[in-house]
Amino acid sequence: MSEKIAELRQKIDEIDEKILLLLKERFEIAKEIGREKRKHGMPLRDFERENEKYKQIMEKALKLKLDPEAVKEVYRKIIDMSVHAQEG
Repeated sequence: MSEKIAELRQKIDEIDEKILLLLKERFEIAKEIGREKRKHGMPLRDFERENEKYKQIMEKALKLKLDPEAVKEVYRKIIDMSVHAQEG
């Protein structure tokens, strides 16, 4: 393997570590939101909020020249995991 490829892969590994740390932070916040929702008798799913989030994400993806549908699929899983975190 070339030195350049090894260097680039190291950068990817560092980015992946940051992504994982941000996901952990997101899920911790989702747990807190879940506690607040239960405290106030609110449903865990807020489909209006989810749809707005998908719209925002897809618009940002387009601006960044990323495939908006592919990014939406990634966020579908993130939101599903966040709902699961809210469930406790």
